[in-house]
Amino acid sequence: MDRIDVHHHIFPASIGKAGLSEKVGWRTPAENLPWTPEISLKAMSELGVKTAILSLPAGLPAGPVGPENREAARHFNEYAAQICADYPERFAFFACLPNLLDEPGALAEISYALDILKARGIAMSSSYGEALDASDDKFDPVWEELNRRAAVVFLHGNQTPSSTPYPHPFLGIPVTEVPNETFKAAAHLVVAGKKRRWPDVKIILAHLGGSTPFLAPRIAVLSKHMGCPLSHDEIMEDFKTFYFDLSLSSHETTLTAMRAFVDDSRLLFGTDFPAVSTEMVQWYTKNADAFYAGDQDSYEKVMYKNARTLLSV
Repeated sequence: MDRIDVHHHIFPASIGKAGLSEKVGWRTPAENLPWTPEISLKAMSELGVKTAILSLPAGLPAGPVGPENREAARHFNEYAAQICADYPERFAFFACLPNLLDEPGALAEISYALDILKARGIAMSSSYGEALDASDDKFDPVWEELNRRAAVVFLHGNQTPSSTPYPHPFLGIPVTEVPNETFKAAAHLVVAGKKRRWPDVKIILAHLGGSTPFLAPRIAVLSKHMGCPLSHDEIMEDFKTFYFDLSLSSHETTLTAMRAFVDDSRLLFGTDFPAVSTEMVQWYTKNADAFYAGDQDSYEKVMYKNARTLLSV
C-alpha cells in the first residue's frame, strides 16, 4: 500500500529520553527515542507507508522572539530538508516558522523553506506567545503571504492546559486538550472571517479537527447570535473547507460523522508517529481499512491520492 502519512513528527534530540512526559503528561514509547529517520522508516514499512511528511511537534521551536528562535527554526528546516534529500522517496516535510510575533523572521522563513528547501507546506501551532490564537490580527501578514502562495498549512493544537485541574494521569494534555485547541483555532479562523478572507490557503487540521465536526453547528448559530456577520450556512460552509487528517482518530463512529460532514476528498491519512507506537497506529489503521472496505475509490483517496494531489508527493 502506498499510504502517505501527513502527520509524522521529527522528535529533536533535545526532547530527550522522556519524550514530552515531563511537561504535558505523555509517555512517548521508549523504543522511539531518541528518534532517528531509521526508526520512522522501520515503522513506515510495517504500516504500509510509502512517504511521511515530517513536522515538529506543535509549539516548537519554543522561545521568545529573537535570533535564537529564528536560528532554531532554520536549523530544523535544514535538518528536515537533509533527511528528505537522503531519502527522497520516503520523506517530505512541513517547515516550521519562528514565533509568529517575529513577522520579518516568519516571512523570511516562509520564503526560504518553500522556495529554497522545497518544503511541502508550513506547520503552524494553534497559538503563539501569550496564548495568541493563530488567527490573531497580529499574524495577518503571515497569512496573507501564505494565501498569496496558495500554500498548505498543517495546523496542530498546542500543548495548552485547560482551565480545569491537570488531567487524570491516564489522560494528559495531549489526549484531552490538544484536539480541542485544534478546534478552537479552526473556529477562530472561521468566525473572524479569515478562512473566507484567505481562501487559497489549504489548511489541514490534525486529528480530524478534534471536536470540529461536532461543534461546528454550535458555532454556526451561537457565534452568529454573538455578532459574527456570517450566516449560519456560511459558517458551516467555511468549516467544510478545511482538510482533516485521520491520526489517532479512525473509528467507525468518527469516520461516519466525517462522511456526513465533508466528502472523502477532504480526508488524509496520518499516524502521529513517533509520539505513539506502531501498535497503536495499527489499531486506528485497521479501523480505517474496515470502514472503507468495499469502497476502493474512497479508500485510495484517503490513504494516498488526496495527499498526492494536495502536496505533489
